[in-house]
Amino acid sequence: MTAEGKIRTETHDHIFKIIIDNPAKKNAFSPQMMEQLSDALTELHNNENYWVGVVCAEGKNFTAGLDMPKFFGPTAEKRNFKEGNVDAFALQKRCKKPVVTAVQGIVFTIGIELMLAGDIVVAADDSRFCQMESKRGIAPLGGAHFRFLSRAGWGDAMYHLFLCDEFNASRAREIGLVQEVVPAGQQVDRAMELAAIIARNAPLGIQVTKEAALKYIEGGEAAAIAYIPVIRDRVLNSADAREGIQSFIERRAAVFHGR
Repeated sequence: MTAEGKIRTETHDHIFKIIIDNPAKKNAFSPQMMEQLSDALTELHNNENYWVGVVCAEGKNFTAGLDMPKFFGPTAEKRNFKEGNVDAFALQKRCKKPVVTAVQGIVFTIGIELMLAGDIVVAADDSRFCQMESKRGIAPLGGAHFRFLSRAGWGDAMYHLFLCDEFNASRAREIGLVQEVVPAGQQVDRAMELAAIIARNAPLGIQVTKEAALKYIEGGEAAAIAYIPVIRDRVLNSADAREGIQSFIERRAAVFHGR
């Protein structure tokens, strides 16, 4: 029997390491893992001994996205969000500490949204990125619809959001989604090195720098976040969404009708 996926944490001096641990399923997220990630980010946010966070993943892939049947299928699990917690996608509450994310292999859908909810991204040179929700009859609902835009600019953001195509680490670096590309297997060590450099600086200075930077973009983000329920209802209640999810489960090409 396959072990259930989980989120693990480690403490390295002032660095709090958060590890996605479900490699047997390409680190696909269950609702329970989402809750655990939120708990871990909240611990990073609240514990004054932690000055920097590193988010990374076990195995060859960062994440293939959501474990779709556990979220949308007939056996869907209930997802609980604790009041006051940091949201994994930084839509309701964002971690005040700097977050460095290390990615490798498959970085699909929520994988991109999780890394964009942080601050700095180190990618292995074997990373493969894809924001493919519209191929499944739905849409990005974890922040990609505006954070992709703020990192990459309108043209590059719409290019990848509309094509739902796969692109590599060098392309992600070129458009600003990724800050460093390193040989596969070195991404976590490099993220920890960057975190250690950050942790040598005054933690309060770093935190207020992030806070001040966020003031610049929060107004626009707030409007985009407030609109998510509208687009969620439109796509999740559509026939195309039902077809997209069913086609994923049945491993076949989807046939959409725009309704």
